[in-house]
Amino acid sequence: MTAKSAAAAARATVYGYPRQGAGRELKKAIEGYWKGRVTAEALKETATELRRSTWQRLAAAGVHEVPTGDFSYYDHVLDTSVMVGAVPRRHRSAVDADALDGYFAMARGTQDVAPLEMTKWFDTNYHYLVPELGPDTVFSADSTKQVAELKEALALGLAARPVLVGPVTYLLLAKPAPGVAADFEPLTLLDRLLPVYASVLADLRAAGAEWVQLDEPALVQDRTAADLNAAERAYRDLGALTDRPKLLVASYFDRLGDALPVLAKAPIDGLALDFTDAAAANLDALAAVGGLPGKRLVAGVVNGRNIWINDLEKSLATLGTLLGLADRVDVAASCSLLHVPIDAAAERDIDPQILRWLAFAQQKTGEIVTLAKGLAQGTDTIAAELAANRADLASRAGSAITHDPAVRARAAAVTDADGRRSQPYTERATAQRAHLGLPLLPTTTIGSFPQTTELRAARADLRAGRIDTAGYEQRIENEIREVISFQEKTGIDVLVHGEPERNDMVQYFAEQLTGYLATQHGWVQSYGTRYVRPPVLAGDISRPEPMTVRWTSYANALTERPVKGMLTGPVTMLAWSFVRDDQPLGDTARQVALALRDEVNDLEEAGTSVIQVDEPALRETLPLRSADRPAYLDWATESFRLTTSGVRPDTQIHTHMCYAEFGDIVQAIDDLDADVISLEAARSHMQVARELAEHGYPREAGPGVYDIHSPRVPSADEAAALLRKGLEAIPAERLWVNPDCGLKTRGWPETRASLENLVAAARTVRGELSAS
Repeated sequence: MTAKSAAAAARATVYGYPRQGAGRELKKAIEGYWKGRVTAEALKETATELRRSTWQRLAAAGVHEVPTGDFSYYDHVLDTSVMVGAVPRRHRSAVDADALDGYFAMARGTQDVAPLEMTKWFDTNYHYLVPELGPDTVFSADSTKQVAELKEALALGLAARPVLVGPVTYLLLAKPAPGVAADFEPLTLLDRLLPVYASVLADLRAAGAEWVQLDEPALVQDRTAADLNAAERAYRDLGALTDRPKLLVASYFDRLGDALPVLAKAPIDGLALDFTDAAAANLDALAAVGGLPGKRLVAGVVNGRNIWINDLEKSLATLGTLLGLADRVDVAASCSLLHVPIDAAAERDIDPQILRWLAFAQQKTGEIVTLAKGLAQGTDTIAAELAANRADLASRAGSAITHDPAVRARAAAVTDADGRRSQPYTERATAQRAHLGLPLLPTTTIGSFPQTTELRAARADLRAGRIDTAGYEQRIENEIREVISFQEKTGIDVLVHGEPERNDMVQYFAEQLTGYLATQHGWVQSYGTRYVRPPVLAGDISRPEPMTVRWTSYANALTERPVKGMLTGPVTMLAWSFVRDDQPLGDTARQVALALRDEVNDLEEAGTSVIQVDEPALRETLPLRSADRPAYLDWATESFRLTTSGVRPDTQIHTHMCYAEFGDIVQAIDDLDADVISLEAARSHMQVARELAEHGYPREAGPGVYDIHSPRVPSADEAAALLRKGLEAIPAERLWVNPDCGLKTRGWPETRASLENLVAAARTVRGELSAS
């Protein structure tokens, strides 16, 4: 096909869309179901209506082919485990008794059965449920969900494309099941899994699917020859099937690299590539293999992960380059729109000057449709849109909001010495132990305590004017007193104030820093029914006044025990925001670090001896390609040290990380030079403790013994068993006892019971150590 005919055939499509509904109807229905207030039938009706309204909105906007199968009650990787019959043995009876309740048991656990492990979806803040596989895993096809959702869309008269997690990515994301040797490679199950995918594909074809999308984002990471051979075999076999729809293999988040020629040669019908940050690399690689003659190319030219408007003329230039490299070039976002909020037009409190720079899922859909129209029908047909886009881009580039000369001058003046503690860790540790006087195996929590209905109501009452500031602050003081009193009675050694005044660990700080702006309706799924509103980093960052000193000092005055000051670190402030794309990330991180450094120093001056700067996103933001990692880790660790290095030697600096694969960044954890680090470890059975030991990590660490992302209460014996496992890797004098993460999402009854058991476990193991 000629470039002209390829352009004329161009259509708009998307890989996926936010699931929750404009008013987070899905979250409310699911949580109502868990509490027994919503029936299973009512939950399913809500889900059906959300899917219908999403598809019809996309079609009305001009999307030619809507996605199906991307909707999920909890997680699309968990849905894939159900589709291929990979239900862990411990959950089978629950799934057999009730499919929906069993599904949620796999996601959340029960009092008696632990859930699947949860970790980050590549370098995003979305969490997926990790498949558990072993040599005895028997796969079986269950295409019920995928077929039903396809039929729903077709019944509405829509062209629809089912979206599945591809078999190679599914296996590469999996881990050995409990009891299976740690060196077991799930990818060895590929030949066993492919017939199941073949069965699902046949079912989808029979239900009316013309195309099926198979997502293989794992192939944008560094892959071994064995991984690439597996991809070649998978798509050779699936492509050779006679009873199948057309296959579109999708990659996103980075350049496809060595996997591109493998997929280009495979007997599949189309390939989807990321042409945003990875545009140059994917363009060069595509040209090097001679393009995709006779095949469909879906070009992800609109950024699906950030919220800034697209440069339409730049995207059209990229699309024009692609014409002639494929039989048909369609237009899409770079990935599923799951990672952005639904509609910027719903934001009423954002400065109109800034609002014109923003594009959420609905606006991105419009950009995709505009680009497809311009490609297919010529730029004259979108002249008005192009003119408006140029004006909006110029408005942002020239705005005083984005540039603060004082902030830039301070960042430029930073020296290496500003990012180093005044004494080495060994000397600091001696000073801190003398100053704090903590017992062996000190206990603490990560920071937040339950965010009760009463606390959320108090914030709502303040915003609505139903209570004044004095009344609100009295409620916060009452909550802090209760949290401190509970911790003292329970016997926790290093206390926290519980963060009752904070709506979110990033948003709370963003609202007090210049350069940030907050949304009212910008909800994005983090995991399950947990949604966050990432703030927007629109300009240069500074701290006008102290942010946390008042409440931390109030809590310190209530007790003789140390109370931690709690801050969110610079990397996480970037990772869990929509970061500006008009300057290097390292420059933005340095600005945030300097603002936080002022807060750390003020906390110390106010008498806070333990300060925790959380960096749960350090691993999450690690580039997917190893060649890109050293530069990232340099600025990421520097920004943390810049935040924390201005304190005295006897002030103890903590950090926290959770729900990620830490093995890749143990050296970076070391380079942070924090005195104490707490990490998620309960679901992964202390894997991180072993990784720290193998590295020779020299500082103090608290691998979690209480999984807070499940409603179950771990017994004292269970926590003690995990603690003993931690002691196999970390010496007692350097081991802390703590939960995996903050307690914000938990209820008070389970929190009380779990922390009482945690303290009991620490006392038991201390006794064992003193007796040995």
